[in-house]
Amino acid sequence: MDRPDATTEQIDDAGFAHPALFYRTQQEYLDCLLPFITEGLDAGQPVLVAVPGPNLAALHDGLGPSAVGVTMADMTEVGRNPGRILGEVLSGFVEKHRRQPVRIIGEPIWPTRSEVEYPACVQHEALINHAFAGRSVTVVCPYDAAHLKPNVIADARSTHPVLWQAGSPEQTSATFAPDAVWARCNQPLSTQATAVKYTVQTLADLSGARAFAAAYAKWFGLSGDRTVELQLITNELATSSLMDAGSSCRLALWQHDGHLVCEARDRGHLDDPLAGRRPYESDTSRGQGLGVVNGLADLVRIHTTGDETTIHAYLRLDGAA
Repeated sequence: MDRPDATTEQIDDAGFAHPALFYRTQQEYLDCLLPFITEGLDAGQPVLVAVPGPNLAALHDGLGPSAVGVTMADMTEVGRNPGRILGEVLSGFVEKHRRQPVRIIGEPIWPTRSEVEYPACVQHEALINHAFAGRSVTVVCPYDAAHLKPNVIADARSTHPVLWQAGSPEQTSATFAPDAVWARCNQPLSTQATAVKYTVQTLADLSGARAFAAAYAKWFGLSGDRTVELQLITNELATSSLMDAGSSCRLALWQHDGHLVCEARDRGHLDDPLAGRRPYESDTSRGQGLGVVNGLADLVRIHTTGDETTIHAYLRLDGAA
């Protein structure tokens, strides 16, 4: 496949490639991705495959003995929260092999992704273009065109500068505009009317916030480990508001669709979309706190404006499907 010369939105992409692969059958999936993997292995390049379990198994079987040389992960597990994919999964692998060209297959969107997860997935795809700009990294993102909705395919065309399809030459995306897509998915987040609330105004209030979280977790029967995670999430979000946003933090907790939702609102503006999506050591102080939240939560949604930021962290309730 010949790489196109330009895209409709300028990105500093020296050495970087981010194609979307549209496939309709498993055979098309294998026909496109197995050569991509084996070519990388033959060139001595590290290869990461992070895709949903059934596709992971098909690629593993198709590679045969060569699979031992590939780092593999089930995206439904490591990428259950789209906000952790860049920082923990992709960037961690790239940094581990920072002196080499790297090949990655990442499939963050599949047909059973929920509506509340989807905007976070699209923002992840948009941010890949900035996270690895100028790096010798190729990230191929497969899309199941036979089962995903048309708007999902349209968004993929907007977040990927080039497009792959079985039996066709590589195409330049005429609608590539990742920043516009990210902004469109920066949607307002609403507090539930039945939420219980707690305001953190100073660092002295943090112990009260953790106790508030623990009491609510007990009410809904969270395990001890999940309770500790909720306490850490509330502590990190409130600390970030106080120390980085320079604002008090209004916490709220409620139950929704098998999850406990922790909301944090402050009067700051989160002007760094990659905060919490970089490797921990290289992130900003607020990004490090968000990185901890991304690592613990099953989903994180963020809405930010010039004068307010709202963050929702979802924890699956024990026993929820």
